[in-house]
Amino acid sequence: MLGIQIKQRKLSDEVAQHLERMIREGELAEAERLPSERELMRQFGVGRPSIREALLHLSKMGLVEVRSGERARVTRPTPQFVIDALAGPARHMISAPGGVQNFQSARLFFEVGLARNAAKNATEEDVAALREALEINRQSIGDLKRFEKTDVDFHYVLAVITRNPIFMAIHAALAEWLLEQRRTTLAKGEDQKAYEAHREIYEAVAARNPDAAEDAMRRHLEYVSRRYLEMARAKK
Repeated sequence: MLGIQIKQRKLSDEVAQHLERMIREGELAEAERLPSERELMRQFGVGRPSIREALLHLSKMGLVEVRSGERARVTRPTPQFVIDALAGPARHMISAPGGVQNFQSARLFFEVGLARNAAKNATEEDVAALREALEINRQSIGDLKRFEKTDVDFHYVLAVITRNPIFMAIHAALAEWLLEQRRTTLAKGEDQKAYEAHREIYEAVAARNPDAAEDAMRRHLEYVSRRYLEMARAKK
């Protein structure tokens, strides 16, 4: 005998797995109400605590919406829901040694791709939206709080150009998680330099030059990363 212990699954896990399969396979459609707790108890042969624990698990997955006094309703998890679920662990990872640098690298990898895609695939309307975001960014120079917002808005247009809601959600999450970095690097009158970097990115996108767009974004974010590291070391 090897003495291997097999972990027994909880009843609530079995219920959650069964309901998840029904939702995934379309037996329970989006916006459809689930049976009442009493009916679910009868169907699965389990007690109320197991049903409630299963519904709570599915709610955390974004598959059902649970409201007091109402039957649970099937929902569809959105990209933003998935990203929001990662917010707590992400902040913990950022606070760890080297965490900010790791996220900066992830942002660099991600946004270089956005810039290159924009130069290759942006429509005239997209270029106009990026130009407008750039102009609003220019007008906010000298107003740090406003510049922070217009900085994020400029980069967000590049995510919008992908027409992919997952990329938009990732961009929004990275912008929120690296907010302290952005504020630190802009605090010493760096807004003019950031604007000039944005202008170079815009010009490359407008010229339909993917290599130039990639290079401009890379130089911009590598400078931001170096600047943050220098300022963080200066505080020690």
